[in-house]
Amino acid sequence: MTLKAVKTRIYPDSQQQTKIIANFGYCRFVWNQLLDMQIQRHDNGGRYVNEFGMNYLIKSLKQEFTFLKAAESTSLLHVSRDLHHAYQKLFKEHRGFPKFKSRKFPKQSYQCNSVNHNIQVTNACCLKLPKLGKVRFKCGQAVSGKIKNVTIRLSATGKFYAVLLVDTDTQELPKTNNTVGIDMGVADLMITSDGIKYPTIRFDKILSKKKHYWEKRLARRRLQAQREIAWDQHNKAPEPRELSDFNNYLKAKRMVAKYNEKIANQRNNYLHNLSKQLVEQYDLIKIEDLKTKNLLHKHKLARAIANQSWRKLRSQLEYKCAWYGKQLVNVNPRKTSQICSNCGFDDGKHTLDVREWTCPKCGINHDRDINAAKNILSA
Repeated sequence: MTLKAVKTRIYPDSQQQTKIIANFGYCRFVWNQLLDMQIQRHDNGGRYVNEFGMNYLIKSLKQEFTFLKAAESTSLLHVSRDLHHAYQKLFKEHRGFPKFKSRKFPKQSYQCNSVNHNIQVTNACCLKLPKLGKVRFKCGQAVSGKIKNVTIRLSATGKFYAVLLVDTDTQELPKTNNTVGIDMGVADLMITSDGIKYPTIRFDKILSKKKHYWEKRLARRRLQAQREIAWDQHNKAPEPRELSDFNNYLKAKRMVAKYNEKIANQRNNYLHNLSKQLVEQYDLIKIEDLKTKNLLHKHKLARAIANQSWRKLRSQLEYKCAWYGKQLVNVNPRKTSQICSNCGFDDGKHTLDVREWTCPKCGINHDRDINAAKNILSA
């Protein structure tokens, strides 16, 4: 059995949208209350309250704040679990202190468990969700298997999504007895040891003019709105306005989010197609274990490297290889581009502008990237 996430687009009516947005607020309120309690306990010399202790505190919060009784109950339990995981990352991995949540954050979500079949796919176009009832949905694949939980999300463009975690059977792909080494690049996204180069597509540049058009208007309309807000405060208006009261500003903000979302969707689709193609063709895939965070310090290449999404491609290969019975190996990229793949001679470090070089020992002319991919395969 394999856990698989299926993302669906849902179309709630006005009443269902009100309930969803209200549940966002309930979860956000409980998170902020629990986090404030943890901070006060620490300041007073008390000990950290674990996940089970926070679950009991949620019961007392429901008695004190009666509006929380309208929330989906398991979604509040997920809040305590997420806060506990955030503290575990703070203690063990030093990821940073948990932050208070704001209603102004453009992306909102909450998660609830499947209990007594309260989450079901009733037919091809309806999804039964807790507290919401039947909601129309659209999905590119059939939802099959036991549903474990669902995450309701609101994107920055105002679209609602339901991400279903399904426990399902995944059939392994037939074996091909082929192996490949993959070198990651900037000019080309991937270079295989077979000599195949998968090109880089700069989706951000394709839509850059349209996106920049609305970014300029967003900056100007934000400045105009801030001036009017300052004027209201100076004249002590009875009902001072906020940025959310200016429709032109909200329209420009929504259009910028729309193009950002479109760029991300196009990039994800391209990476999914490539990763599935590699998993179908090869039984053993070796990729270089790049530290992308260190490479982003290079100012001239930072934007291009971030656009490649190497980490996302690697994560897709990891779970798809696990699903379909293939193997993925991470290889240290040290000296892969300077060692001859034919005789093993170390020719020393080459600058990035050197794309081809000839081995002084065996005389073979190497393409820098293909040679690195061959070294990754033989590592």
